[in-house]
Amino acid sequence: MYRILQKNIIDITSIIIIGLALMLLSFSFRFQLPVNLSPSLLNLNTIFLSILIESLPFVLIGVLIAGTIQVFVTEEHIERWIPKNRFLAIIMSCLIGALFPACECGIVPIVRRLVGKGVPIHAAIGFMLTGPLINPIVIASTYMAFGNDYKIAGLRMGLGFVIAMIVAYLVSLIFKGTQLKSSISTGHMHSHSKKEGFSKRFWDMLTHSIDEFFDMGKYLIIGALLAAFVQTYVPAKALLEAGSGTLSSLFVMMGLAYVLSLCSEADAFIGASFSSIFPTSAILGFLIFGPMMDFKNTIMMLSVFRVKFVFGVLVLIISAVFMTIILLQGFM
Repeated sequence: MYRILQKNIIDITSIIIIGLALMLLSFSFRFQLPVNLSPSLLNLNTIFLSILIESLPFVLIGVLIAGTIQVFVTEEHIERWIPKNRFLAIIMSCLIGALFPACECGIVPIVRRLVGKGVPIHAAIGFMLTGPLINPIVIASTYMAFGNDYKIAGLRMGLGFVIAMIVAYLVSLIFKGTQLKSSISTGHMHSHSKKEGFSKRFWDMLTHSIDEFFDMGKYLIIGALLAAFVQTYVPAKALLEAGSGTLSSLFVMMGLAYVLSLCSEADAFIGASFSSIFPTSAILGFLIFGPMMDFKNTIMMLSVFRVKFVFGVLVLIISAVFMTIILLQGFM
């Protein structure tokens, strides 16, 4: 434990300083202390804290799962479980993701460990895209948010699964190798013998999880701060005015989903509030694109994967979501 704390002393210090500063801002606003701050800065602070508080529990769950994978799942297990056929591997990964109650806030550390253990990058992307999008919790919340309407929940689940498979298959054609940054692929993976006692392996799992939490936490903070900045200083009225047509409304809602960086378990309630303004196709773009890739998730992915790969996946997701919804909007 001491080694982990010593290794992450800079990260811990920066997180504590940011936390104390934000607590001061919050208390000064709530109790009207004599601190001269503009309303926009206070609004940025509120949005930032809401994103962070919403995300941290899921990041914590994600790093615990990642630590478990690192210690208890071996390369031999992965080799036995993942089909050799590329298409079957994508189907399997998307199905597992659809049943896995993960949030996009905590999916990146899990994917990093899976890739480091030998999961093909296309299968890992399939899991990453479906996990936060169409797991049972998300579909149930979508069903309730839209007034117990099966249509939106069903379209989100069906179209999301198809789009995830398309993107994962395109990734398999375009990108080879793990796409992890070299420092991560060589410096973070350690083998654990089955002969080690359970208590030793459990302690190693907690150690890996703590290391992962501080490693990913700083990028979560940066992503949440940037998302809060954009939400505060980019006027919402301009976005609404830009989305007057079918194509533009879809583009605006996808952009809004990216910027807002909402947790996938709660984004349906925000999406439902726009249903009287934008058409169903635009609402679906919001519900599908956001959980697949948002602002804070991009920052976290950039800390793990190569820059070219992250932006390549982002372009593939944008294109696949946009084209699929436009082609099928007549059936909605």
